[in-house]
Amino acid sequence: MNENKKLIDTIVESIQEKKGKKITIVDLTEISSSSAQYFVICQGGSAMQVAAIADSVRELTLENAGVKPFNYDGYQNAQWIVIDYGHIYVHVFQPEQREYYKLEQLWSDAKLTEIPDLE
Repeated sequence: MNENKKLIDTIVESIQEKKGKKITIVDLTEISSSSAQYFVICQGGSAMQVAAIADSVRELTLENAGVKPFNYDGYQNAQWIVIDYGHIYVHVFQPEQREYYKLEQLWSDAKLTEIPDLE
């Protein structure tokens, strides 16, 4: 569990570094049908910010935790970028796509932790 916490803390820090907003950690460990243990969901205000947040996540997790993603996708239009760390998925949305897909509601039976925005 310590490894997960360290990686999630690094992910949150990297999102906050690029002014990502509305960070939510979705704990899926009690849901047997889930493909991951955790989702970290956030949003940026533009395609450029979404890509910058995703870049920051990838760079800081490698630098601070020594972890590279298995895969990532969504840079083409940067409306929704997902980064796959195997047991942790990072979802970086533009607000309209986040509202449309509503991942927090889709997994509403999971434990949700909201991280306050830094101002």
